[in-house]
Amino acid sequence: MTDITGIRRKLERKLKPDRYEHTLGVMYTASSLAMRYGEDIRNALLAGLLHDCAKFCSGKEQMKLCDEYGIRLTESEVKMPALIHARLGAYLAEHEYGINEQEILGAVNYHTTGRPDMTLLEKIVYIADYIEPGRMEIPGLTRVRKAAFTDIDKAVALSAGSTISYLKGARREIDPMTVKTYEFYYKES
Repeated sequence: MTDITGIRRKLERKLKPDRYEHTLGVMYTASSLAMRYGEDIRNALLAGLLHDCAKFCSGKEQMKLCDEYGIRLTESEVKMPALIHARLGAYLAEHEYGINEQEILGAVNYHTTGRPDMTLLEKIVYIADYIEPGRMEIPGLTRVRKAAFTDIDKAVALSAGSTISYLKGARREIDPMTVKTYEFYYKES
């Protein structure tokens, strides 16, 4: 049995205070969504708690750690280092925090870009990261928050669509997996 309290203490020491507060918000939001959709609450708590566990260091340091641990980066991750923390986080969740449930590791791994045909837990953490109460107000957030508790697939489509619009407006690179996520869930919802 994984010690949630022990992991919380360790993350509180490693993460900056605002990142740790966000992490708690995602953890509690994920557990609420798990209750709503009948997902394992413990898994939702752990995945929410660990989703940003690799954000204790910069993107450059994350790249270095990936090299050290033998984690091969995608072309998108090299171009957009902000994506690296998800895959590195899944690795750390397993090797540093003792998580061996693939469902939890998948939720940590895909919480940033999503993917087509996500598991329920992956969708829960993806959405919890987007809607947690401390999240800054962005266009469409209220709509995603409402959809999260009524139709999680619609919430995923709205969230991915909003992310794509934001990145286009900011003239930033868009990860192809985010586009695939949007296309899959837009058709589904």
